[in-house]
Amino acid sequence: SVEAVSLNQKLEILKNDPINETALQIVDKSCEEEIKQIFADLQFIKECNKSYEFMNDTKIEKLNKIAKKTYIKDTITYPYLTKDEVYNLSIRKGTLTEEERKIIENHALMTLKILEQIPFPKRLSKVPDYAASHHEKMDGSGYPRKLSGKDLPIQARIMLVADVFEALTAKDRPYKAPMTLTQALKIIEFMKKDGHIDPDIYDLFVNDRIYREYAKKELDPEQIDEKIY
Repeated sequence: SVEAVSLNQKLEILKNDPINETALQIVDKSCEEEIKQIFADLQFIKECNKSYEFMNDTKIEKLNKIAKKTYIKDTITYPYLTKDEVYNLSIRKGTLTEEERKIIENHALMTLKILEQIPFPKRLSKVPDYAASHHEKMDGSGYPRKLSGKDLPIQARIMLVADVFEALTAKDRPYKAPMTLTQALKIIEFMKKDGHIDPDIYDLFVNDRIYREYAKKELDPEQIDEKIY
């Protein structure tokens, strides 16, 4: 450990020059600074692991520098972070790797295939399309069918906004912690700016505060960080 290395250095100093207080102080200061840096690196890594933090190039570069640092355990030198850990922490948005995302995205296609087998009455005949489109995006970058705005009916556009809000604030997702109200609304605002959701539905959802009733019923008190009552 850092402290063990520091202690050994001080013992060597005391053997060779018992009255060299300056050298001992330098070792103590160096040890203290190194420990502070370790805790700072740890805090940064924790922040990288949060689903609502975007990983830009600067953060990824810093993460790679931390990963290259080493420590010794039982005479074996290890990197601070393994390649797998760096890969998982370098996800720019969210917490899922591309491989994990592809597996999860398959559920929308399965939804469509399953619902298409059900003989819905005529008035519900569009249910499979609506249900399977909740991960599509207005700019065509969604999944599973890469539908764009002109192909998305109003029902699917509404489901898209509702599904995103529910997913961001949900307490039952094993891969992420639930977001607060303001965090979730900020993410949805970014999606509007990026052309992923219908801007008119976003404006209605936010400006008319449609989310309030859901928040009252489903969110924990600590998630509600704005006045909704």
